[in-house]
Amino acid sequence: MLLQKENKLTTEYLLEVPAGQTSDIRLDKYITSFIQNATRNKVQKAIKDGFVSVNGTPEKPSYIVQPGDKIEIRLPKPPPPDAKPEEMELDIVFEDEDIIIVNKPVDMVVHPAFGNWTGTLVNGLLYHTQKNLSKTDEDTLRPGIVHRLDKNTSGLLVVAKNNPAHQKLSKQFAKKTANRTYWTIVWGDPPDKGTIEGNVGRSPKDRKVMTVLPEGQGKSAVTHFEVLERFDHLALLKVELETGRTHQIRVHMQHNGYYVFGDTTYGGAAVRYGPNTGSRKQMFKNLFASVTDQLLHAKTLGIVHPASGDYMEFNSELPPEFTHVLDTLRTNCVLK
Repeated sequence: MLLQKENKLTTEYLLEVPAGQTSDIRLDKYITSFIQNATRNKVQKAIKDGFVSVNGTPEKPSYIVQPGDKIEIRLPKPPPPDAKPEEMELDIVFEDEDIIIVNKPVDMVVHPAFGNWTGTLVNGLLYHTQKNLSKTDEDTLRPGIVHRLDKNTSGLLVVAKNNPAHQKLSKQFAKKTANRTYWTIVWGDPPDKGTIEGNVGRSPKDRKVMTVLPEGQGKSAVTHFEVLERFDHLALLKVELETGRTHQIRVHMQHNGYYVFGDTTYGGAAVRYGPNTGSRKQMFKNLFASVTDQLLHAKTLGIVHPASGDYMEFNSELPPEFTHVLDTLRTNCVLK
């Protein structure tokens, strides 16, 4: 039996495998045979991205359906044909004919995608780059995203204003010659300096989150860190990336027991170490309420300018919610 429901962003289906189903059929093939115009590649991507569950649990595309299985499917609808320019206030750190350096705020998505077609950094950059162009030239200047930050990670991004700049900057990031330094507050007592290595990929238990996987799975990832300041069961870190995997810093820190403060996805939005009583409990309750999500800020960005060949380095101030937590820890959580 196939039930179908529509909303603005997805088409939802409920498939119930009949009791008489006996042949060995993969999950992706079974779904594709029922849903009109759904290609197997599209269905496989939906399964891998966590939009399909069997009896309430995510499964792999190769899962063999069983009699009585209840398969829930949410297929994303196609995105709008083009991102639209939107007027918004952007923190432009530097701009010339080739690049824009922007300081992205917390709670802003970089690129339009499923669930976030508007209000993104790209929408704002389109307006910014096109507002002074004539109608005949408005399609010649399209901001090119070279690298991304998570929605609730703040800090510096470089954006290319033309194809040659985009190609040269992309090579820098691919060859790992761009300098990216993050600041974060983590739970725990990490060593003064360290390097975390571990392949990062989607969790087999929950396809919506990332995890450290065994050798041969996921993508290799390397994270270097240095303690800048210590508190009672917390530390301020400077973090440098060799690779740029999705959620890399947050996943590597969680894997080693150093949860990023405020991170609701990877366990940092609770008191992980130390007593959780009295005034300390209330203080952290207030701090968690004051932050949008994880305290992770892309503080420094160093690149070779794609046109001049000069090395350029940019620094940004910590956002107010980060400094508020930091000041509170400095006042109330000093090491004894």
